[in-house]
Amino acid sequence: MPFYNASYIYYNYNVNFTYLSTKINYLGQSDQILIKKAYDYAAKAHEGQTRLAGGPYIEHCLQTAAFIADLKLDAKAVAAALLHDVVEDTPYTLEQIRREFGRTIAALVDGVTKLGHIRITRQWLFIKNEKEIKEFDRQVETLRKMFMAMAKDIRVVIIKLADRLHNMKTLYAIPENKRARIAKETLEIYAPLAYRLGMGELKGQLEDLAFPYIYQEEQFSLKKKVAGRLERKEKYIRQLKGILTKKLSQAGIKAEINGRAKHMYSLWQKLKRYNGDISQIYDLVALRIVVNTIEEAYKALGIVHELWKPLSGRIKDYISMPKFNGYQSLHTTVFAEKGEIVEIQIRTFKMHDRAENGIAAHWHYTEKKGGSDYLKRQIDRVPARELRWVNELARWQKILTDNREIIDSLTMDFFSDRIFVSTPKGDVKDLPIGSTPIDFAYSIHTDIGHATVGAKVNGKMVDLSHRLENGDIIEILTKKNSKPKRDWLNFTKTSNARSKIKASVEKTPLFKNPFTKS
Repeated sequence: MPFYNASYIYYNYNVNFTYLSTKINYLGQSDQILIKKAYDYAAKAHEGQTRLAGGPYIEHCLQTAAFIADLKLDAKAVAAALLHDVVEDTPYTLEQIRREFGRTIAALVDGVTKLGHIRITRQWLFIKNEKEIKEFDRQVETLRKMFMAMAKDIRVVIIKLADRLHNMKTLYAIPENKRARIAKETLEIYAPLAYRLGMGELKGQLEDLAFPYIYQEEQFSLKKKVAGRLERKEKYIRQLKGILTKKLSQAGIKAEINGRAKHMYSLWQKLKRYNGDISQIYDLVALRIVVNTIEEAYKALGIVHELWKPLSGRIKDYISMPKFNGYQSLHTTVFAEKGEIVEIQIRTFKMHDRAENGIAAHWHYTEKKGGSDYLKRQIDRVPARELRWVNELARWQKILTDNREIIDSLTMDFFSDRIFVSTPKGDVKDLPIGSTPIDFAYSIHTDIGHATVGAKVNGKMVDLSHRLENGDIIEILTKKNSKPKRDWLNFTKTSNARSKIKASVEKTPLFKNPFTKS
């Protein structure tokens, strides 16, 4: 019997433009007219086409555009979302879209179309025959184009993620033999991509939608395991919410307090680290306190600790030391009422928006004073560090010529889990798990990497091949005129370090004739 789980289905039949129009009122009139034009064009292009899940094809385009509008992206992004499948699935051409809607929207549609051709997963790390090698090379070239497109305009990837989200919500309608592949691709490429862009809620949704198609028995068992506990925990959290609301109000802090149930896939992954012991999971339902200012966030943390004793070693300050994807929040785990252990997160509204929507939060519109219908796109406010990893990946894809090396770099620098380490002065760096002091040195500056002769981790001398751990403080020891060693390549992890080391050692001759004049 084919897999079917109604809790994972989200499909809105008979959706029309009215559904989208209610979501784009943050835009000016001319922008709304552009979006209506794009809708009419897409509806005509897809006329007569239906989805496997039922209903006219245009509904998928509307759902994709609605997600983009919910993120408050600009009108061109919403229009491109409506048009994203036109070139792929209808006789209409990219040139026709360019003539009708301009170069920017056409470029976005073209980028999303190219991303649709990606069929690469980690199985490509184990290719065996010539046929697989040819397919591998083709897919790597697609990946190369993807990172180039991301570096050029990140909206391409956000639209593709919106497209994938709706496709996952209707995955039950896809032929059974294709579901696992699509779900696996979602877990291995699209969910990590959402995470790298700081879009935490989208990452969680994609993982939860893919979970039952790959690990059906595990997902069913987990839901059964947490059902009663989750209900009891939610009731308990409501009790804590009342206590906190009163205390914060007395301190003059206006806060929004909510309980947040952990995403199922994330919970399953975490349980594996604790040998399935759910009593060790303190954030099954976490409390989230959202306030107006950073000052209020730290004040709220103090109030929480006055109420309940904090668990030693479980206080994390991601406000002063943000995660690599821009995530900021205060985390604490406390012994709350009746001694129950609870995780509490505290952040500002701006940080919450950033945690939920990631890099898309920087595209939000803001109303200009003195003009009620003037809305300014905030694309210029995206911090350079937010796109640093995208630009680095794009640059590496230009430098690297061997496709196997490209996949190795992606596996390490993109798909892998990350650790957070810092300099003695508190400058935080995010690196892949398994990184060494050499990787850390090159993450600071090429010259520091080249001149490295030793390293101290948490005040103790370590070998340069030492594996760094989360929270380590690293001091790099350098020596003038020192150069990289070829054997560093045996234990460095990051593409950045490896490419810099290779470039340097390839300039250095392996053997110098002692009889040759220098």
